Amino acid sequence: MNKHLILAAVAIVGFAGLAVAASNKVDVSETGSKTCIASNGIPDHTTGSFPNRGNPNRIKSQNIKFCVTSSPAKGDRANYRVRTVGIATNGILIRPGTADWYDASSPRGHSRDRSSGWNLEGIGSKKLGTDNQNAHVDHRGIYHYHGMPAALINTGEGTLMGYAADGFEIHYAGTSAQASYTLKAGKRATAPFGKHDGTYNQDWEYNAGAGNLDQCNGATVNGTYTYFATDSYPFFPRCLYGTQITQYR
Repeated sequence: MNKHLILAAVAIVGFAGLAVAASNKVDVSETGSKTCIASNGIPDHTTGSFPNRGNPNRIKSQNIKFCVTSSPAKGDRANYRVRTVGIATNGILIRPGTADWYDASSPRGHSRDRSSGWNLEGIGSKKLGTDNQNAHVDHRGIYHYHGMPAALINTGEGTLMGYAADGFEIHYAGTSAQASYTLKAGKRATAPFGKHDGTYNQDWEYNAGAGNLDQCNGATVNGTYTYFATDSYPFFPRCLYGTQITQYR
């Protein structure tokens, strides 16, 4: 990784149906034991239009600084209590999970009420207004990825697409990396009922050996533990094995 790299590019960001030019600014630096990525949260690629029917929020410039350990160490236990699992090399946060749950009483069919036990999947649900880069915007205006953005594939920079919150790299290796999650058989036992089709996280289950990645979408490659962005669920790691995890809200 470059010790200090400043990138700037013009992106076409969609605001309320209109395409507006905005400048992507990223600063990657290594200071002491930390690797830091600072950005304004504006992507270096075209986005969808926000707000939209499924996402009521507008993209806003941010002051993001995400620092992770430069010497990650793998522990024995997976940590699932991580909302922001990492950051892409272009300075956009990676947040595969959602805060939305099935709620029949809500006009939208989902809310922050967890009582149903069915958590909407950001990619599979198609209800949260994600664009063709598998991203959308939170209530603070932070544009973030739920799945691998097409704009970061085949960029000529190798397979590295980001850094996890525990310091390990995240790579996109196409069909070479296969997730080990499969859809459950049968139908849901409670509302919203219906077959397990990937709309909700609980439609999926981890089956060791179904792919070549572990439950956190990682594997040891040439002696180094690495996470992967995959074309199928969970798309990004939903848990982290590192012993030093940066919590970013």
